[in-house]
Amino acid sequence: MTQPAPETAGRRRVYLVDDHPLVREWLTTLINQQKDLVVCGEADDAPRALQAIESLQPDAAVVDVTLSSGSGIELVKDLKRLAPKVAVVVLSMHDEALYAERALRAGARGYVMKRETTRKIITAIHEVLCGRLYVSEEFRTLLTEKLIEGKASESPMDLLSDRELEVFRRLGRGQETRRIGEALGISIKTVQVYCGRIKEKLNLANATELLREAMRWCETEGKG
Repeated sequence: MTQPAPETAGRRRVYLVDDHPLVREWLTTLINQQKDLVVCGEADDAPRALQAIESLQPDAAVVDVTLSSGSGIELVKDLKRLAPKVAVVVLSMHDEALYAERALRAGARGYVMKRETTRKIITAIHEVLCGRLYVSEEFRTLLTEKLIEGKASESPMDLLSDRELEVFRRLGRGQETRRIGEALGISIKTVQVYCGRIKEKLNLANATELLREAMRWCETEGKG
């Protein structure tokens, strides 16, 4: 039996962007249980999400980093430009040490790991709706050390741009350049340019080393 839609009067509207149906279902149930929040729509890729959010202008959006089509980080950048009043929380399986700063620079107001408790996810949404940033205490400490104490990053991945990191991640997951281009809406030639930049930045000699390193990274730090 289909459950009735929650009453939306007086509730802040949240849009969901995640390519896993079960995650969207879980988030919808969780958010709709709150007296002051309601899910107003969902999408599994960046292009459809951007179009819908531009039209609906929800109060907040919950966006995953990893999407089947497009990039979560690039979507956050587009939302900052085209729907700046929408408060974005990035919810991801990726380690915040790698992606949280990128998400905040792109325009997100919060970053939450999917393994966190449901209470923290709701807290993050409430915090960004109040105009505040939300990240873990561990990441706040890391950011303080990096920005104030001048602590250098120990990850070579920080050398890569957001787009280069997305291409690198997709290579590590076994996607060919044509498929990567289709998913990101760029030409094969552009993908090859990014691959060349990645090899240079990571000091990799050839395409074989690039693919090997991308696969190794996805098996360790880049899981999710």
